[in-house]
Amino acid sequence: MESSNSNAQYESQDRSDFEFALDNGFLWLTRIVGFGVAAILIWIIIQITLQAVPAIQQFGARFITQSAWNPIDQTYGVLPMVYGTIVSSIFALLLAVPIAIGCAIILSENFFPRSVQRVFVFAIELLAAIPSVVYGLWGIYILIPFLRGIGSWIHNYFGWIPLFSTQPIGPGMFPAGVILSIMILPIITAISRDSLVSLPPELRGASYAVGSTRWQTIFSVLIPAAFSGIIGGVMLGLGRALGETMAVTMVIGNSNNLNISIFAPGNTIASLIASQFPEADDLQRSALMYAALILFATTLIVNVLAEWIVNRVKKY
Repeated sequence: MESSNSNAQYESQDRSDFEFALDNGFLWLTRIVGFGVAAILIWIIIQITLQAVPAIQQFGARFITQSAWNPIDQTYGVLPMVYGTIVSSIFALLLAVPIAIGCAIILSENFFPRSVQRVFVFAIELLAAIPSVVYGLWGIYILIPFLRGIGSWIHNYFGWIPLFSTQPIGPGMFPAGVILSIMILPIITAISRDSLVSLPPELRGASYAVGSTRWQTIFSVLIPAAFSGIIGGVMLGLGRALGETMAVTMVIGNSNNLNISIFAPGNTIASLIASQFPEADDLQRSALMYAALILFATTLIVNVLAEWIVNRVKKY
């Protein structure tokens, strides 16, 4: 009897040692992976910075504030591209966020039968699987002709506003923003839906118990409770919009001139790099790397800002 008890104790001890070793090994594996990701990120930053050094030395900070981009005269400035990147991304957010939050509410609050909801979820996820070049082709042949009429109407009635002061002729910031809004819609919808679904059911029950209607519960209880997750999804969508390349390149017009109107052709930093890097000479390639460094810094600021907002919201 004592022998069987001692054997059981030894087996239990061996099992505990094995589980401890397994947990410890997994902990170190995750640390290695985390440090590996950080090392790759630092390596990318170093490589981009090293290749951007000639342009940094020659143009300095005025590279961000001047508008001329002329490879013939070796004069480079990214102000129009910075403006195009920021405006197209913000315009995409203005279009995508209300639709994404509405879709998330519908898909999380059982407005439709489960079978119908699966179809909607699949359709939204399918948007994320469509290649960027397909979005670009659809934008050229379908979206731009469709938006030209809408843009002309807006210009005719609101052309006195600088944002609408240019007659739309085809490619421009307007179709680029619409394309981006469609591309970031699945990201924001999926994260917002997950945030709403993960809320404790007691929140809904408590709200209904005090006499709140369904919509009062959604807007007064559920959305504030899931606000940090929704903001995280919005910021991830903004990061995607800032770095999107191929679809935007095909519909934005690739004009390096600064024009405040969203109907005018424009450019983004990512589109500039994609369109000019293959034929760039030494200084131009360095200027493109300088622009890539600015885009990287912008994306980093967006992610840091998103983390700060989420942490602030969680405190309240």
